[in-house]
This record gives sequence, C-alpha cells and structure tokens, in this order.
Amino acid sequence: MGFLIWVCLFLSLQAKPSLSDSALFSNELNEIPKYFLNQTQKSDVFDWMVSIRRKLHENPELGFEEFETSRVIREELDKLGIRYKYPVAITGILGFIGTGKPPFVALRADMDALPIQELVEWEHKSKVPGKMHACGHDAHVAMLLGAARILQEHKNKIKGTVVLVFQPGEEGYMGAKKMIEAGALENVEAIFALHVNSELPVGQVSCRAGPLLAGSGFFQAVINGKGGHAAIPHHSVDPILAASNVIVSLQHIVSREADPLDSQVVTVGKFQGGGAFNVIPDSVTIGGTFRALLKSSFVRLRQRIEEVITSQAAVQRCTATVDFFDNEKVNPPTINDEKLHEFFSRVAADMLGSSNVKEAMPLTGSEDFAFYQEYPKTSDDSIRRGLKALGANFRPKRQHR
Repeated sequence: MGFLIWVCLFLSLQAKPSLSDSALFSNELNEIPKYFLNQTQKSDVFDWMVSIRRKLHENPELGFEEFETSRVIREELDKLGIRYKYPVAITGILGFIGTGKPPFVALRADMDALPIQELVEWEHKSKVPGKMHACGHDAHVAMLLGAARILQEHKNKIKGTVVLVFQPGEEGYMGAKKMIEAGALENVEAIFALHVNSELPVGQVSCRAGPLLAGSGFFQAVINGKGGHAAIPHHSVDPILAASNVIVSLQHIVSREADPLDSQVVTVGKFQGGGAFNVIPDSVTIGGTFRALLKSSFVRLRQRIEEVITSQAAVQRCTATVDFFDNEKVNPPTINDEKLHEFFSRVAADMLGSSNVKEAMPLTGSEDFAFYQEYPKTSDDSIRRGLKALGANFRPKRQHR
C-alpha cells in the first residue's frame, strides 16, 4: 500500500494552491486517505503492480544499465497516457501528471539492482547470474507506477503537477546527483520517497523528522614501508604492522571521541598486502566506510580518519596517503523536513490507523535521496523540502551472496 500513501499525500498537498502550512495541515483534507483506500481495494490494481514487480525482479539491472527496466516503465506510462521525458541521466525518466503548473511535488523511486547472486528458488527468481533486486527497488518502481495510475485517474482533482522521478544508479552511483543535473528538480517544491522495510509488519509505515539515514563516505589508504625477508625484519619497515595499528586506532575514534548518543561508524572492510609467508611487503592497502547522522560529525570523522592513518603510520616509520573519493562515493545524511513529516504522519494515520504509524529509529545505512534534500534552493526556505519514509513489504526468505 506504499503507493497509496503517496497518492493521498499528493492529492492532499495539491488540494490547496501552495505548500503553505495551512495547506499541509488543513483538517478538511482528512477524508482523502479513506476515500482512496476504498478506491484501491481492487484486485486488478494490486495484481498489475505485482506483475510489474515480478517482471523487474526477474530481470535486474545495475546502475545506469537499467535500459529494460526503463522500457517497462515507459510502456506502462504510455498505456496510462502519462507524458514523460526520457532519457534523463542515461536511463532515468521524469513523468508529469496534472496541470503542468505550480506547485510541483515529486515522488521518487530508484530502479537499480545489486551485484548479488539470488539463491532462493522461486518462480520469479532473478534470471541474470550475479545480479539481484536485493534492496527492493523493483517494488519501489511498482509502487510509483501504482501511484501514477491512481493519480492519473484523478488528474482533474490535482491543482498543480506531480513529477514522477524514476531514478537510475542509487546503489553507489550517485544517480540522484545525475538526475538533479539533468533538471529533475526544476520548479519542484517538495520531494518524497518510500523505502520498503521487511522488519515492519504489513500495513505499517514509519518515519521521523530530522536525521533518518546516515551520511556515508569511503576511504582507501596506502601505507608504504620497506619490504624485505621476514627472517630479518629489522632490515625492513613493516607496513602490515603499521596497518594493523592503524585499524585498531581507527576504532578508538568512535569509542573514545564520539558522543555515545551521536551515532557514528568507522569500519575497515579491506586489507590487501603481501603475497608470500616469508616476505614483508613494500606496501599495504586498507579501505573502509565512515558514517554519521549529523553533518558536523561526518566532517569531523573524515578529518580524524586521515589524521589517525597518517600519524599511526608515522609511528611505525611508514608513510601513508589517504583517498576519500570525494566526487564519487559520498552521500550526505538524509534529514527529513519536520513539517512534511508531521503531514505524512497525519495522512498515514488517517489511512492506516495511528497504531500503524511508527516513529522510525535512525539508521546508519545511507542513500542518495539526501542530494534531493540538499539541492540549492531559492530564498524561500520552504522550497525543496524533502521526506523519506519506510514502509512494510512482504517478509522474504532472503538468501543471496
């Protein structure tokens, strides 16, 4: 029912000509969710969405390779009579429903799969070796198409324009940045996204104001020493020992320097060096990720990681260089707008009942929806508000590698 949440949110927003607080919180709009909940109790809508989701699940595509996925989406938009722009950022699509005039509100779904082998044996298992929709983006696309179908059926009720953002390359490819550069947020005043969450029972949603997902970055360090025979280590400068001390010291940043209530993560997941049992190598490469829910903490983590790596390497008579992949692999924290969160909660409660609308806990996972929230805005601070929520989906037996 995630798609229905967005239908009601959008029609509620557009029942007024602007995104003023009075429009966001008008009591006269509380019947809209109930109306559309009744309207969408149709097997043809649900079965249609399931068929799309399964088709996409069987044919997963990685970031910026979503040509077949994009074709399926465009085919459905054509059937629904929804105008769209393609290509946007290689495989992305922008759909438009409504008057073509302000206010513009965007609904976003990511499209790409992951380089993972699906092991579950079921009828709609991935047909592509080494690729799988393990993060639910197939469901996101199906839900946004479901929202598009219902919105299109009621387009005459829309006072404004809904922008359907089908985004490629979320999984580490910074697809949101590419979509923004291609004009996805032109005139857009608010943007919403929903991510499936198998931890929630079916029929529940969760969200929170403020930080929801962590900012994330990656680092790689090359620690240089002097190679030699393992039997005479005093003639060498051991980069393996230096790298080991670096890794231990990196863990002290969070445990000894960070406020325990300010969630931060530093994890080293890569250690490469040496090729023989009895040889000290010239260099070692380590790499990992760092994450924080607050921007200030994220910036400080990066600074301290570089300081710790270079300093600890020097203690062991080594040198080190650190690469943070600035232009490729950094996601800011996802920080939800407070007023949109309150509005979302009210609409969701009207639809699902207040007991089924949960306060989400912050997560140290990350995603590039944050770029939409940070996009440069006009002098009006209400422009480009953003909100990401979590919604229940089926509880799969997830087996993959």
